[in-house]
Amino acid sequence: MSTATAEPLIRHVSDTARWVAAYRAWETKRPDALFHDEYAAMLAGERGEQIAAAMAAPGALGDGWPIIARTKVIDDLVIEAVIDGCDAVVNLAAGLDTRPYRLDLPESLTWIEADLPEIMDYKTRILENVHPRCRLERHPIDLSDIQGRTAWFEEVAGKVSRALVLTEGLVVYLEPNDVGQLAVALARCGWLDSWVLELASPGLLKRIRHGSGRHLDAAPMRFGPADGAAFFETRGWKLLEHHSLLKVAARYKRVPWTLRWLSKLGRVDPRAPGDRPWSAVLRLQRANEGQV
Repeated sequence: MSTATAEPLIRHVSDTARWVAAYRAWETKRPDALFHDEYAAMLAGERGEQIAAAMAAPGALGDGWPIIARTKVIDDLVIEAVIDGCDAVVNLAAGLDTRPYRLDLPESLTWIEADLPEIMDYKTRILENVHPRCRLERHPIDLSDIQGRTAWFEEVAGKVSRALVLTEGLVVYLEPNDVGQLAVALARCGWLDSWVLELASPGLLKRIRHGSGRHLDAAPMRFGPADGAAFFETRGWKLLEHHSLLKVAARYKRVPWTLRWLSKLGRVDPRAPGDRPWSAVLRLQRANEGQV
């Protein structure tokens, strides 16, 4: 009798980008879609669809409503930043994001993507015949390499003057110490205007670990600080705004009926989210250099 086990659907953290793309493809098919991503399905591919289907099983992560809410919020924040005068968007761990292709962006905007070589090569190949709406640069880089990352940040400084930095779906997979080092490094970047990221509570991470079974063994979610946004405020940042993904999803009628009661509970303190299953998109601004 064979003892071979099936290959896990998520083999590496890069596979989570295919998973997220599948959710964007699902949303795009809806008649009341909050956004349209015509490239999501081909980027997700069969593996992305398989991962999303597995996570949609009862007790897992549902039909992707937090991802849909996150995508919508970040879309809006990007557009607002551009209108407000940002000359660039720097997307760290960009994965299979398609905003340079689908958002209404000025041609003069510089959009810079960075991620591991494998996912960047895959994305470039799939989208080779698609033209972005702005100036797009794609850089294969291991952002966990602190020396290489520092050198690359210095290169970026020579290209932009006021950039919005995105780390969508990145920090949750990092160890707290690594997030802290990244936060301090970004706070020292004079070219950076603001930082948009997603933050999860300890309670949400517990819920995800319980509901996802072993699907996330190769890409465990690690970062959900008890002090929430205050984690960043001690590392050179100040909180400008936060958007609860549950509240956003409820506003757009994306929350499953089993969780509607949760969306009606009181506001969660972003600096002390506790055991409530909470996540939010934050927009941070660099504090004075003397605080870094």
